[in-house]
Amino acid sequence: MARKVILDVDPGVDDALAVCMALFDPRLEVVAVTAVAGNVSAEQATRNVQTIIEQIDPPRLPRIGCAREPDNGRSADGRHIFGADGMGNADFEVAELHHIHPAEKVICDEVRAAPDSVTILALGPLTNIARALDRDPELASIIGRIVIRGGAVKVGGNVTAAAEFNMFCDPESAHRVFRSPMTKTLVPLDVTNPIIMTYAQLDELPPDTTPAGRLLRRMLPHCFRSHRAEFGLEGMRIHEPVALAALLHPELFQAESMFGDVETRGELTMGATVLDRRTGRKRERPNMEVLTEVDVVGVMDCILRGLRGAVPDSK
Repeated sequence: MARKVILDVDPGVDDALAVCMALFDPRLEVVAVTAVAGNVSAEQATRNVQTIIEQIDPPRLPRIGCAREPDNGRSADGRHIFGADGMGNADFEVAELHHIHPAEKVICDEVRAAPDSVTILALGPLTNIARALDRDPELASIIGRIVIRGGAVKVGGNVTAAAEFNMFCDPESAHRVFRSPMTKTLVPLDVTNPIIMTYAQLDELPPDTTPAGRLLRRMLPHCFRSHRAEFGLEGMRIHEPVALAALLHPELFQAESMFGDVETRGELTMGATVLDRRTGRKRERPNMEVLTEVDVVGVMDCILRGLRGAVPDSK
């Protein structure tokens, strides 16, 4: 039986890669794709979710949830990496949808419809998840699992020296989610940074005669250029597909149980993930599973196979 999944995303090209993979994977039933402000504004994130789904024409259409800006605003965005539209400046046209429900309502509806059976793959700031918990206080007890792409354990942040992007954008919501009783898996920069897609691997993507192939080949060139300019990389980091790989192939990762929280204040530390790695007696019990090691070759192979599979059924 396919696993029911909600994708909570802030597209972002790497989010788009993960959405393409997930919507064509027969092991997953993506019941909803909800937009969250992060890499781009709430309005643009919602538009990008619509664009991705419309462009790739998946075998099953998920519900869409629209984004709203965090209550305290965002502290950063990703347009310098992903382009002004978050999609590599590809400037896709998209049909205007009306009466889209807020993301937090869609999350609550889908979890309530299948208690204990829905996994949330949170690939952006945790704004929507925190709002869903506020909307339905019992929700935490009936979410099957939440896989959170964010934070850092032993490596530095990618926005500040201390903070990773998703945590930095909305630290108050991250703190709320980390402290919730949900079953949580954290996929930090420690295991996503080493996964780099090279320009040569464009040849391993679906051909441009397929909907997903056309989408990816319009978005990715900008990101390769920006990664080279910003980071000196001959390739691009693809954080979000790594989190999907962790959900589908946990055997490719090592994990430890830890207590984790997010710093909500501090001139130098706002948005930092604080994970208790001390040995001996600890004050707090572990509240999440944290991925600490990754099979780089195995995960990259998993991602490329997933992208190659993002093609319509020929039947």
